[in-house]
Amino acid sequence: MNKADLITAVQHQLGAECSKAHAERTVNAFLAAVEQGLRADGEVQIVGFGTFAVKHRKARMGRNPQTKEPMEIKASKTVAFRAGTSLRGSV
Repeated sequence: MNKADLITAVQHQLGAECSKAHAERTVNAFLAAVEQGLRADGEVQIVGFGTFAVKHRKARMGRNPQTKEPMEIKASKTVAFRAGTSLRGSV
């Protein structure tokens, strides 16, 4: 499922009175709220669904796949998702 499929699914869930534009605004608002929560708190927990959390990756040594030379990979942040029990049970 991609974002367009998600928007269509939200539109069908909200019913016939919901336009595709309204469903798209709803999905975009949700994604923006998750992004803002991750920036502010470092974690967004949706009970029954799961938890989005900022993870810190340490700097490490890697290897350039073309030249096979060792290179340093800088420390970075990434977002991880941990599924909740309800979601795990339904999948």
